[in-house]
Amino acid sequence: MLFLYRGLTRLVQPLLPLLLRARMRRGREDAGRVAERLGRAGRERPSGALLWVHAASVGEALSILSLVGRILDQRPSLSVLVTTGTVTSARLMAERLPGRAIHQYVPLDCVAYVRRFLDHWRPDLAYFVESELWPNLVWETVSRGVPLVLLNARMSERSLAGWRRARRFADPLFRGFSLCLAQTEADARRFEELGFSGVSCAGNLKYAAAPLPASEEVFARLQSDLGERPLWLAASVHPGEEEVAGEVHRRLEKKWPRLLTIVVPRHPVRGTEFAGRLAVRGLKVA
Repeated sequence: MLFLYRGLTRLVQPLLPLLLRARMRRGREDAGRVAERLGRAGRERPSGALLWVHAASVGEALSILSLVGRILDQRPSLSVLVTTGTVTSARLMAERLPGRAIHQYVPLDCVAYVRRFLDHWRPDLAYFVESELWPNLVWETVSRGVPLVLLNARMSERSLAGWRRARRFADPLFRGFSLCLAQTEADARRFEELGFSGVSCAGNLKYAAAPLPASEEVFARLQSDLGERPLWLAASVHPGEEEVAGEVHRRLEKKWPRLLTIVVPRHPVRGTEFAGRLAVRGLKVA
């Protein structure tokens, strides 16, 4: 089944640039760096040992910042490559990654793109964060003898059931991991059931993350403007969920007339769209 998947990704490879162009039009890809999604590096590889950390998006990327900083402090000769797949996470990494750490977009899960990526970066060790298990990415990394760690790993019961059904497909991938550090004991039991090696519960890395940076001046001004108003936050909101937040606001303001609801889109480019839909519902929106 794994070889079937690899064959199918080869067949669809000619269509992937079209997919990327469509995503660029929607603001979902970085036009200036889209070549990285095809495995073409945007930076030179630093000399010496290289740790590769792959985190899917914003939450996973933020969770590893403190860890990356600590590793670099303890290993002065080491460099770190951080890959993510979203425009928002790339912007955050540009602002917050420490020195000797590089950000690149992860290549699409096509054999040719992944090989091109690995040929250039030649990592000595790889951390995959949470549940980011792209088959070609895992297989090609393991086949080059790169030790692979699943970090801050999580596995729901629903995902476990899905992987059970695809056991013949999953086994070669799962055997490639040398270590699996799970968020909870329940997660650890699920990974052990799937045949991962070196499974242990290390806790949730997100709880060890440093506080998010903020401008003290802007923060103080916001606190002053808000005063004692009751406040709630709907964060990482997907399309349609902003209307749920609006309905929650409408119901709660009957008890708390000065209520302020803050809606944060999962993708910032949707901000104007969300604001428009909330305004149509008769809500006062800024």
